[in-house]
Amino acid sequence: MDWFEQILLFFIALVANVFSAFAGGGAGLLQFPALILLGLPFGIALATHKVASVALGVGATLRHLKEKSLERRFSLFVLATGLPGVVLGAAFILQVPDRWAQVSLGLLTIGLGVYSYFNKQLGLEHAPRNRHRRGYVLGGAALFLVGVLNGSLTSGTGLFCTIWLVRWFGLDYRRAVAYTLVLVGLFWNGAGAVTLGLLGDIKWSWVPVLLVGSLVGGYLGAHWSIVKGNRWIKRGFEIVTVLVGLKLVF
Repeated sequence: MDWFEQILLFFIALVANVFSAFAGGGAGLLQFPALILLGLPFGIALATHKVASVALGVGATLRHLKEKSLERRFSLFVLATGLPGVVLGAAFILQVPDRWAQVSLGLLTIGLGVYSYFNKQLGLEHAPRNRHRRGYVLGGAALFLVGVLNGSLTSGTGLFCTIWLVRWFGLDYRRAVAYTLVLVGLFWNGAGAVTLGLLGDIKWSWVPVLLVGSLVGGYLGAHWSIVKGNRWIKRGFEIVTVLVGLKLVF
């Protein structure tokens, strides 16, 4: 890559991760297609994108830890149920075509944004629920499936984690986004990156500029989500879900 392409890729990573950290997912909306347009094959672009996405989690973690909005036991639950799915999804994606899955996921992602838009109070108040055995079993099974999607597909899977934490466990958007960015962005994406790196190839020469853009973007997006509050995050989530869904379909 020449200097112009490096600068371009930095700003793409910065913008993509600002929106992702603000809305609770969707960094692949811009970042992953940019890697392909700049010449990387699908598998290498996916693995490289996953590595860069870890920096989004680092940047967001640095900001959200100051707010102390994460519960340790619930965080461990999200990790324990989601990480096996991430590894499973990443292990299989390099061997199967994913076009049908992307279209289906795109339509479902658009549905998430529409659902949130028409449920005006969804995620505006923090009201924990389903914190009993049955709630954890069903909630954990859904997080496992979201983990499979996260490991195998490129865009929007963090948005599924965000809306599930809001809808099933009663978190408000600010807390749900914090969990998604720290746990999905840092740990889930880290597991996916390691798995894809072991099974495929990573374009390491492109990684440094992506890491810087993702780190800075993750911190700025997390800061703005904390400052703006639930209503702004809800609107950002709805916009990003529709854009991610359209990108997956078309």
